[in-house]
Amino acid sequence: MCALRIRDDISPEELRRRARQESDGRVAARLIAIANALEGMDRASAARLAGMDRQTLRDWVHRYNEGGIAGLSNRPLPGRAPKLTEGQMAALKAVVLTGPDPAVDGVVRWRIVDLCRWVAERWGVRYSETGMLRLLWSLDLSHRKTRPRHPQTDEKAQQAFKKILWATDGRAPVRFGVQHPP
Repeated sequence: MCALRIRDDISPEELRRRARQESDGRVAARLIAIANALEGMDRASAARLAGMDRQTLRDWVHRYNEGGIAGLSNRPLPGRAPKLTEGQMAALKAVVLTGPDPAVDGVVRWRIVDLCRWVAERWGVRYSETGMLRLLWSLDLSHRKTRPRHPQTDEKAQQAFKKILWATDGRAPVRFGVQHPP
């Protein structure tokens, strides 16, 4: 087994100082393990003290040699590419915010199934209901709707019903002049 060379442009003391300042605990542990190895500790002991395997430390040393301290951060996972382009997502958000046109869209309010159908007709992209919900959430939209209001609502009667006066001593609420037990 040959010794793995570690770049030494940053001292072990500086690596430990940066580990203390690091907000990501994983990167801090990797910095400490590399600092231990730079000071002459064998790879297995340096890795064990940092909570990792010897082979894992070897992999992080390769990343450190290539990219420095920045190379010790986890790389973002690629994930699936979005089905819609940025422009299409902006158009979808605008359509949701303006609401449907009953004459054109055939609905008076957007439901998830309606948006799935609309996107499929418009751009030929199919979404499940769950996928459409996730897309709306990523666009900072919610699938919740406002509570309906009856056209003959008596606003004064509702306000009188909601009115709660607190007793001056702070013990229990007073409603319509009757004090309720706490």
